[in-house]
Amino acid sequence: MSDTVNNISIIENVEISTFQQTISKIHQFQELVKTQLSQNHDYGIVPGTAKPTLLKPGAEKILMLMGLTSEFDLLDSTRDFKTGFFQYQVKCKLYKNGILITEGLGACNTMEGKYVKQNAFTIDNTVLKMAKKRALVDATLVVASLSQIFTQDVEDMDLSGDKPVTGQISHDSAEVISKAQAKRMFAISKGNADICRDVLKKYGYEKSEEVKKVDYEKICKDIQELAA
Repeated sequence: MSDTVNNISIIENVEISTFQQTISKIHQFQELVKTQLSQNHDYGIVPGTAKPTLLKPGAEKILMLMGLTSEFDLLDSTRDFKTGFFQYQVKCKLYKNGILITEGLGACNTMEGKYVKQNAFTIDNTVLKMAKKRALVDATLVVASLSQIFTQDVEDMDLSGDKPVTGQISHDSAEVISKAQAKRMFAISKGNADICRDVLKKYGYEKSEEVKKVDYEKICKDIQELAA
């Protein structure tokens, strides 16, 4: 009962006009962000997800618009040179004129799907950077009230939404495209997964991870023509 009373008391103390102005400013800022960010550089679109994924360049641009600076704290880490397991947990702090505004958390480890088959001893720094990036994006989404527009941590998914593109060699020894190239195909389609799927089938592929580099430019050209 006391919690209900306290909640009512808080609501009664809210200045409605100020609240409305704040909500209006949030919406205005969200619209500004949409006009200033570029697809496939500041944010990406992954098939099967409801919202675009905010990328590191986009997060940095938003913080610049807001006049915020970032600092990072390493909360926890494991660097096991015997087993090859590396993990980092990072906190990102956002400041405005020296005042702490909000914080974000990010973590990454070498057992994640995109890293597990790689040589862990060569990607130690990569994993640390990924943890920092995730913390930065997390903090940015919170401080700019952008969670209803963007999501995070899905930019490493494959175009098909099934699993990351590994860049491995196919059975006939033809090299396949990278994750970035798979994302580019989807970007060229202007977010139309059906176009991508149809063109891939035309060349005998079921998933983007199967696409050989020798066919890549031809596929991109066909996708671009269909999406025009």
